[in-house]
Amino acid sequence: MSRTILKIPVSSPRMLASAIGVALSAGSAAHLAQAAENTEPKGERNPISLGATNITGQEQDNTSYQVEKASSQKYTAPLVDTPRSVTVVPQQVLKDTAATSLQDALRTVPGITFGAGEGGNPQGDRPFIRGFDAQGDTYLDGVRDTGGQSREIFDIESIEVSKGPNSSFGGRGSAGGSLNLVSKTPQARDFTNGGFTYGSDQTRRYVLDVNRQFLDDSAAFRLNLMSHEQNVAGRDAVNYDRWGVAPSLTFGLGTPTRVNLSYYHMESDDLPDSGIPYGYGSSTATAHVHDKPNDGGDSNNFYGLKSRDFRKTRADISTFSIEHDLNDNMTLKNTLRHGSTGQDYVLTQPDDSKFNVNRYGTVWRRANSRVSTTTTTTNQTDLFGSFQALGFKHTYSTGLEFTGEETRVSGYTVSPNANPVCTTAKGSLGGQCTSLSNPNPDDAWNGSIARNYNGTNTKATSRAAYVFDTIELDPTWLLNVGLRYDTFDTEANTNAVAGRTKIKDDSQFFNWQAGLVWKPVENGSIYASYATSATPAGGLIGEGSDGNPLSAGAATSDLQPEETVNYELGTKWDLFHDRLSLTAAIFRTEKKNTRILVDALTYQNAGESQVDGIELSASGKITEQWQVFAGYSYLDSELVKSGLNGRNGVVSSGSSKGNQMPNTPKNSFSLWTTYDITPKLTIGGGAFYVDQVYGDVGNTVYVPSYTRYDAMASYKLTKNVDLQLNVQNLTDKTYYDKAFSTHFANQAAGRTALLTTSFHF
Repeated sequence: MSRTILKIPVSSPRMLASAIGVALSAGSAAHLAQAAENTEPKGERNPISLGATNITGQEQDNTSYQVEKASSQKYTAPLVDTPRSVTVVPQQVLKDTAATSLQDALRTVPGITFGAGEGGNPQGDRPFIRGFDAQGDTYLDGVRDTGGQSREIFDIESIEVSKGPNSSFGGRGSAGGSLNLVSKTPQARDFTNGGFTYGSDQTRRYVLDVNRQFLDDSAAFRLNLMSHEQNVAGRDAVNYDRWGVAPSLTFGLGTPTRVNLSYYHMESDDLPDSGIPYGYGSSTATAHVHDKPNDGGDSNNFYGLKSRDFRKTRADISTFSIEHDLNDNMTLKNTLRHGSTGQDYVLTQPDDSKFNVNRYGTVWRRANSRVSTTTTTTNQTDLFGSFQALGFKHTYSTGLEFTGEETRVSGYTVSPNANPVCTTAKGSLGGQCTSLSNPNPDDAWNGSIARNYNGTNTKATSRAAYVFDTIELDPTWLLNVGLRYDTFDTEANTNAVAGRTKIKDDSQFFNWQAGLVWKPVENGSIYASYATSATPAGGLIGEGSDGNPLSAGAATSDLQPEETVNYELGTKWDLFHDRLSLTAAIFRTEKKNTRILVDALTYQNAGESQVDGIELSASGKITEQWQVFAGYSYLDSELVKSGLNGRNGVVSSGSSKGNQMPNTPKNSFSLWTTYDITPKLTIGGGAFYVDQVYGDVGNTVYVPSYTRYDAMASYKLTKNVDLQLNVQNLTDKTYYDKAFSTHFANQAAGRTALLTTSFHF
């Protein structure tokens, strides 16, 4: 039986861990000094770049929680003068919280939840921003990063979260916002940073970050390595293993012309966890009534099968960029990227659609499978800078983008897999059924798994032109505007036993944004803004769940792009000698022209939903010793026009009109703070609250609200060695961090202790 198309050497993580250890030893011998940290308070305002767009060779201070300017040149003003909600999770927050994945990192940003999946991308990143699915709205250094992925952050410097419709920046989608991951790039200094983390549940993580200059310091090479393996606290049998390598090379540091080449590779091999089944409210119910996950009395229960389940992923991303300063006020940059991501899995989803939980105390081990590969080639050209015209200063950015994307999807035929009534529990029906209260992941699987090469091949071509400008009307008034035009053509070809089908959709759309900023003082602003987005059918290129009739076999459908608008009023202030950034915003986001089911296999652009909200945030230093990274989000969501209930074109009973949007908590709050007790000793902690979240539009299944607490302490053992202890989920709270619409919810990890030893030379 052939299970996988992804060739992942079993010994690769061990070999990588050994290589990291050797390199750490070599770096330790070669470099014995570290530059002293500059902890002086800020003086005059001097906006900085994170160094992902302009490679200047200037060393940046990455110890602060405050970030003054986003990396993308499309943000034509410092964040305090940008008329939209933007949160940057900097490197120091990632380090202090011991984050290792995108989901870990985004826990610190309220207003973002993660959704569970059934097929497509069930275990990968599926963030919801302000209540809207943002799976396809993740960017790497300003270029869209497609495909079903579970993203690592060993090669990530910071994460920029832009909230509100964002199609003028990135194109299709972005109804609730977007994520931009900023890569680590070569720097104009030599250093070796590395570390290893040992933790509970057999956690072992090794990382290495080496930077070396050459060619008379005009060029630099940087290498990031990672090996990670762990079980999961509070979950039987589950394990996650991965490794990655990310070399990058820059020529022309400190010169008018900079050339950067980079490559990113990451592989994972997991025994995945789909979590806990929902139990129907009664044994005679034909639909959920208001049901939450039911673990049968033991939250450790794992309903998968060791002998059947697996998930392997792969990501390969190559980037070539060249950047040239035409003069002091104008820079031209071209970025060419080719990426390929893949996932391959057979995983168990605990299913109660036959009411086994309440009638027999059993669970059906439903097998979902997929083999998919997404390839993307993008060329993006940007021209940005500043000029004077008609008595006004303009800070601008304009560009062209051409992208081709293709996803090939097939899977496995798992037999038997026919939704049985599980009248008996332990491994019955060839391992298909198990006990709700005492499942055995070691049950024998007596069925078969065969590769099924039928599937869908989805191709898409997009072309775009955009321009952004911040116009200084006078020192106290700024006008920020942006406009983008996109064409997006997609075609889905499906091969099945019944024959071959083809569905096409061609879309063209304009999106724009405008914001007026009043600066009563230099370190503060008050703004009003308007922004739009457009979400065409097929925007996820067949690798996810987007309510897309292209993949639902729709007979007749109106496939116009969905349209989202946002109205926002906010204020931003930099206080305490500009060390602490405070923001506040109120907004309304309206999504209209939504594709909804109006009859069997028939969709129309007739739906509408809206979110009214408030957001607050604080990031930076209150004192030289005390740092804080905090936020609060209130989201009042409503399905104004929801159409008929149903899935994949099949109509079911009931109406969702007036209901709360799925994956949209009314209240969420995060606080992470650290305090330097002495120059060597730092303590910190965090509290994270998320309100009850519904999994479906009918508001019939949900996961309860929760509060999670974390703690940390770090100690500078020497100038070259640090120790850091993190305890995540300090109270060992059992909670769920992903809710699916029908069958199950994902349970989060229990109490986890991590001890990290870091080296800096």
